[in-house]
Amino acid sequence: MLDHGGNVKQAAELYGRPVEQWLDLSTGINPFGWPVPELPPEICRRLPEEQDGLEQAAATYYGCESLLPVAGTQQAIQQLPRLRQPCRVGIMDPTYTEHAKAWSEAGHEVVRLEHGAIEETLTDLDVLVITRPNNPDGLMIGKERALEWHRQLAEKGGWLVADEAFIDTNPQESLALVSPRQGLVVLRSLGKFFGLAGIRCGFVLADVPLLERLQEQAGPWAVSGPARWIAGQALADRQWQQETISRLERSGKRLNELLTTHGLQPSGGTALFQLVRTPRAAMLFDGLASQGVLTRIFRDISSIRFGLPGSEEEWQRLEEALGNS
Repeated sequence: MLDHGGNVKQAAELYGRPVEQWLDLSTGINPFGWPVPELPPEICRRLPEEQDGLEQAAATYYGCESLLPVAGTQQAIQQLPRLRQPCRVGIMDPTYTEHAKAWSEAGHEVVRLEHGAIEETLTDLDVLVITRPNNPDGLMIGKERALEWHRQLAEKGGWLVADEAFIDTNPQESLALVSPRQGLVVLRSLGKFFGLAGIRCGFVLADVPLLERLQEQAGPWAVSGPARWIAGQALADRQWQQETISRLERSGKRLNELLTTHGLQPSGGTALFQLVRTPRAAMLFDGLASQGVLTRIFRDISSIRFGLPGSEEEWQRLEEALGNS
């Protein structure tokens, strides 16, 4: 397993503090997640059914009808590399580490690219994987620029894979709105904005032939009945979505200002997280963890990512921990 956020039990063992005493800011998951109601009992008693309205709700929400539910976008990240013969794959760096891992393990040549090097390298690539906005630094590659990269790749049978796990607060920027297009693969998640990481449900938006190949790999019932029901309800809840966009924007600004006040000016971020680049990242991470505040450290770029506190008590606890670190 690669290092990911959310390893509270591991942190509890390492720092000798019970799990219930931790403030977990390591994941970038919305702490004000969609409120899951009581499930109808029959949902757990029968096999998942495709005619339950999930695909229609997702098509309306994403603005694209050509989509496939998957057991979290992590499933698609692992399956997509198996749909191509070994080729040259460019991946933004830094970004979500599972992309490079999946393509490399499937036998592809992985080229890690800083944002500024993508243009000059594109002609030598068969696949380009980008994250918009990027995790962990929040960099947003413009829609028109991304579509131009897609055009160049598609002309030679290549793919542009766009991981848009954190784009829900800016839905107008999503490439979902121009999908499907041959050679364009868009990944969307219910884990971050909706705060439903535990149900393991996401979507791949692409042309039908590619989705059929993914479906064949996944097999039947890839997404559980309870997950499908919860996802369908959440995707249809427009009022909650609009209220949550505003709430997250306010919280993201507040987090930026709090960190800046403590001499930790963020170098980038989104409404769901802020990234601080500092030469004392390891010391800061350890200092916060010793107080029961778990963040996400990126040692290769000497950075700390902070997710959002979910209550006033948690905001005060973070402020106190920052003052002591």
